[in-house]
Amino acid sequence: MWRAYFLTVMVLGTTSAALGQTTSSDSQTLQALLTEVRQLRHDLQVSLAKAQKAQILLSRLQIQEVAVTRASQHLDDARSRLAEVRLVLKSEGAQIKHLEEDEPNAGETPAQVADALKQVKSDFEAATNLEQKHQVIESDAELQLRTEQDKLNTLETQLDELVREMENPDVQSGRVPH
Repeated sequence: MWRAYFLTVMVLGTTSAALGQTTSSDSQTLQALLTEVRQLRHDLQVSLAKAQKAQILLSRLQIQEVAVTRASQHLDDARSRLAEVRLVLKSEGAQIKHLEEDEPNAGETPAQVADALKQVKSDFEAATNLEQKHQVIESDAELQLRTEQDKLNTLETQLDELVREMENPDVQSGRVPH
């Protein structure tokens, strides 16, 4: 009888030990799966955050490209106006030289020539003042364009860095690929 009892205890003890090991193995498997799911969830959140950042950067990049285009057009307009004023100055300078050096035309009195010279010199002075204003406008426009281009370059650099991170996520997260 002791034998039967001993045999029953042995069979049940062995079965219990085997069942205990299976439970432990299942628990480890579930723990590993849970860890993997958590890592995948984290990776997905990081990817979504990077995608959102990329969308924001692309929107800002488009807006900044418009700002650069606008600043470039403003500079072109300022340069064009300055060139026009300089043409006027050149023309009026030639007119002053002509009036000062040449003999009066037939029918013109010295008083008329003096009045015409006075008017041209006044126009020349006004054009000179206008030229100075347009030089300031041109200088401001150049500065604004450089500022807008710098902002655009900064955004492009940020976007390039994000693209590199997205191309090689393991370097950024410190994970080693399997």
